[in-house]
Amino acid sequence: MFGLGWPELILILAIVLLLFGGSRLKDLAKGVGEAVREFKKASSEQPSKDDEEKTIIEAAKKMGIKTEGRNIKEILSEMSKTAEEKS
Repeated sequence: MFGLGWPELILILAIVLLLFGGSRLKDLAKGVGEAVREFKKASSEQPSKDDEEKTIIEAAKKMGIKTEGRNIKEILSEMSKTAEEKS
């Protein structure tokens, strides 16, 4: 790891501990852990095509657009027209 051995890592950790203090270092490590966890969660959770279509259909129904017997492209086109008319 970047050519650093254990002695160098221990020295770096000791300096960080002196600069930030024990409680601040604990909070910093917790924040980094949460950020890494959220990143892994977000990168592994890609919405499926079915989820996207369900979301589009729900939004279209809220706009008062009929969705039965229509494909997603038609629904999106109608949603776009409706949005343009309202703005």
